[in-house]
Amino acid sequence: MAETYHHEPPYRIGVIVGSIAASSINRRLARALMALAPDALECDFIEIDRLPLYDRDRDDDYPQEARELKRAIEEADGLLFVTPEYNRSIPGALKNAIDWASRPYGENALSRKPVGIVGTSPGGIATAVGQQHLKSILAYCNAPLMNEIEAYVQYTDGLVDDDDRVTVDSTRDFLTDYMRSYDGFVRRVLTVVPQD
Repeated sequence: MAETYHHEPPYRIGVIVGSIAASSINRRLARALMALAPDALECDFIEIDRLPLYDRDRDDDYPQEARELKRAIEEADGLLFVTPEYNRSIPGALKNAIDWASRPYGENALSRKPVGIVGTSPGGIATAVGQQHLKSILAYCNAPLMNEIEAYVQYTDGLVDDDDRVTVDSTRDFLTDYMRSYDGFVRRVLTVVPQD
């Protein structure tokens, strides 16, 4: 029996980098992941660096930057978070973006969006603890999470070159498999979870 999908590929994937630093190794990794993505995934960055701090008093008058964030997420078929770990959790800028995207109550742009999570850090366990926090937050936001492969990448100098290529064969193969699995996950979620 042939599978039927919500719509045909290509699928629009919003890539959100948890760090807002221009020199972020997670942004570098995100560009490499985008280059490794299957043709069915059209990946574009969703930027979070211009958002003011979330303030519930502004729920009735959302700032333009937050409206643009919500619109970009709503227009995406799926989301890929690429984030560092700060103090065993996620960066404040990323939590702030999620707060804006999920508010006001009843207008959660993250709901039903298939999510992949990747992160890199120089440390031995990379971003494992921060990713668990992020999964907890996104699960509350009703975003289906890909748990088939977990991607905690230990970053070393030169892991990603200036042309966004992963230079270590085993890491490149792993990340290629991750993106293929994420493609399949997006297709499955769009098949069974109504997006309207």
